[in-house]
Amino acid sequence: MNIGFEAKRVFHNKTGLGNYSRDLIRLLSQYFPENNYFLYNPKPSDKKLFKTNNSNVFEKKPSSAFYTKFYNLWRQKGVIADLLKDKITIFHGLSGEIPRGLRTHNIKSVVTIHDLIFVRFPNLYSFFDRKIHFYKFKKAAQEADLIIAISEQTKNDIVEFLKIEPSKIKVIYQGCHATFKEDFSEKEQQEVVTKFNLPDNFILNVGTIETRKNILLAVKAIKNIDSCLVIVGNETPYANEVKSYIKENNLEHKVLFLKGLSLQELAILYKLAKVFVYPSLYEGFGIPIIEALYSKTPVITTRGGVFPEAGGPNSIYVDPTNVGQMQEAITQLLVNDNLRDKMATEGFKFVQKFNDEVVVNQIMNAYKNL
Repeated sequence: MNIGFEAKRVFHNKTGLGNYSRDLIRLLSQYFPENNYFLYNPKPSDKKLFKTNNSNVFEKKPSSAFYTKFYNLWRQKGVIADLLKDKITIFHGLSGEIPRGLRTHNIKSVVTIHDLIFVRFPNLYSFFDRKIHFYKFKKAAQEADLIIAISEQTKNDIVEFLKIEPSKIKVIYQGCHATFKEDFSEKEQQEVVTKFNLPDNFILNVGTIETRKNILLAVKAIKNIDSCLVIVGNETPYANEVKSYIKENNLEHKVLFLKGLSLQELAILYKLAKVFVYPSLYEGFGIPIIEALYSKTPVITTRGGVFPEAGGPNSIYVDPTNVGQMQEAITQLLVNDNLRDKMATEGFKFVQKFNDEVVVNQIMNAYKNL
């Protein structure tokens, strides 16, 4: 098959949507090399986030001066001519969008919808962003032949808010990058400890520092705990609120902010942490939970929503508004080595359901069924 992808985020997004897209292309080309994969990128990339192999993975950009200038028009409609020229049989919109006119030209379509956070938490988005997101997602969901939801939580939201029949939606979970499944030498681990001046005993959180991720709960929880919280992620204005609390309560020595780590450095950080905390209010899935479980690091996350899907039966779940619960859970894990070991072992068994081979076979079967 010749399979096309809306690949803007493959080449331009360094976080969740980009990682999902790059990992999926990598797995498909590796496990199913007999197909050709065409990545339709609307504009040149500033940074080399993804490199095609030009044997079965090809990058395609607008070929005319008009669409090079008006690349959003190309993404929405002009790309159809390129799909026909490349004999594309299936087109996959990797992040909630597909171009108009696929059905007219007998090109089957799949769209992945990661979350509907803009509906669940409208206060986090501007009025116009909410309207644009809703229009694009609803239209893509209506026009696609198949919708892939990355969790049961997201599937339920699509049915509720976009009014789509459940039979049109298939839940296929995400995996995580292979780096988080590797083992690292003592020397490699020590280099990371030295580079970032890490304490012997620390709790880890990974994710953008924004209101929805709710990291202030964990900061408040460690106030009376003899440990350090390491927070890895890009900062939004919410980070100022977190840092103000830290300063007012003299916690500067207990909270370390890091960003710009390589994947290997991040993977080693997961392995070094005693506990991973993820007090997010809402996620489409929650990849950092999976990364922690692969790293054999016990997870404390949020009760309800998608989190039990990602964390499994052996993670600890707390109320995201209850500082006392988070404090109690962290303390319990720090003092109980046997519990930590049990959670690490059982969590690692659970997370195998997100292995590359499982995920990529489900994706390919979805394509073949179309």
